[in-house]
Amino acid sequence: MDVVSFSLELFKYILAGCVVAGVANWMFWTKYNSHTFRLKILEARQSAAKEVRPLQLQAYERLVLLIERINPANAALRLYSRDLDAKAFESLLIDEIRAEYQHNITQQLYVSDSAWSVTEQVKDNTIALIRNAGAGLPVGATAKELSTVLLAHIAALDDNPYDTALKSIKNQLMG
Repeated sequence: MDVVSFSLELFKYILAGCVVAGVANWMFWTKYNSHTFRLKILEARQSAAKEVRPLQLQAYERLVLLIERINPANAALRLYSRDLDAKAFESLLIDEIRAEYQHNITQQLYVSDSAWSVTEQVKDNTIALIRNAGAGLPVGATAKELSTVLLAHIAALDDNPYDTALKSIKNQLMG
């Protein structure tokens, strides 16, 4: 019986050792796997950031270009035609602004909400400016007269809204 009690005691110690080793192994592996998982997530984020950052820079460039292109001073020079009357020129300017905006609408995925909001506001204010300038002209006015009124409205403002918008977007990019 001495052998049986010895075997039982040996079995208890072996079982206790296995339980302790199993618990230690379980604790180690869960921490190790958790740490490894966090490292992989961090690497994936860094990799995504490397891929997204150029797209963000390109989107901010596109917003700057959009604001420059919808600026009535630039749009009027680019689209001016002697053959157009003020109403046709007004429609052409507004259509061009809307087309530019639609062409760049996906850029909002890569820029801050604030930068996109500034862009939308500039677009809406520009359309309102063009409509107000056109409404103040007599029937039969020329495209040149509309251009003159538009430029006079912008020159009369204390702060150029297009320069202010560009500064805001640049600050969003840098900050």
